[in-house]
Amino acid sequence: MSKKKESGIVISQREIADGIFDLWINTDISKTAKAGQFVGVYPANGAMLLPRPISICKVDKDNNALRLVYRVAGKGTLEFSFLKKGDRIDVLGPLGNGYPVDKACGKKVILMGGGIGVPPLLEMSRVLKDLDDNKKPSEVSIVMGYRNSQDFLADEFRENGQFYVATDDGSLGVRGTVIDALNKENIEGDVIFACGPMPMLRAIKKYAGEHNMEAYISLEEKMACGVGACLGCVVKTRDVDAHSHVKNARICTDGPVYDARDVEI
Repeated sequence: MSKKKESGIVISQREIADGIFDLWINTDISKTAKAGQFVGVYPANGAMLLPRPISICKVDKDNNALRLVYRVAGKGTLEFSFLKKGDRIDVLGPLGNGYPVDKACGKKVILMGGGIGVPPLLEMSRVLKDLDDNKKPSEVSIVMGYRNSQDFLADEFRENGQFYVATDDGSLGVRGTVIDALNKENIEGDVIFACGPMPMLRAIKKYAGEHNMEAYISLEEKMACGVGACLGCVVKTRDVDAHSHVKNARICTDGPVYDARDVEI
C-alpha cells in the first residue's frame, strides 16, 4: 500500500477533554487508510522538521476525510490545536500496518484502549460492526481506560458493542486498570485488540498468555521519520528482522500492530 504526503484541509476541530483535540481533515489518504494505521502530521513551523505521528481515529471514505484525536504533548501538537476550518496542513500516510480484522471472524472480541490509545479503537469497533454477517465476531466487548470522568468518545463506542470503563480515580466504572475491569466484570473473549501505554500492553500480553487468548497490540512509541529509515523506534522481537538482521523491528513500518507473542515488551 503506497503512502504519500499531501496537503489536507481542516474540516473542523474541537477540544473534547482537557488537552484532547478532535480534528477532521479532508485528505485523499482516507481512501486507503485502515483501522490501526497512523499518519504523520507536519507542523507549519519550519523549525520543527519532523512529522508528528497520530493514530487514525475514524475513516470516512464517502467524504474523503480522516478523524484524528490527539493529546497536546509538545510544541508540534500545541500548534495543531490552533488549527481551524479551512486551514491547510501537510499529512503523510497512511503509515504502518493495521489491525488484522480477519482474526475477529466468529470470535468473542475484546477491544482495549488506554489514554490516547483509546481513539484508534473507535475505527476498529466501527469496522467490526459493519462487517458482513459471515465475517463478524460473535460478540464485541469494549474496555476503555481513562484518567478520570472525561471519557472522550465513550458515547460512540457504546454504539458498537458492550462498553466498559476503568478510571484511575474511580470516578467512572471500575477503579483501576482495564485488566481490573476485565476481572471485575467477568468479561470473556477469544482475541484482544489493544492500544495504549506500554505498562497496559505488557499487562494485556501477560493476561492473554495466561488465558490462552490471541492479542494484537498497537505500540505507542516516539517516532522520528515515520518511514523506517532512522531506526529510532525499534522493539525486540522473537524472530530476526530481515532489514536489520537482528531480533528487532521498526514500529513505524513493521508495526505499530503486532501479535503480542512476537514482541518482547
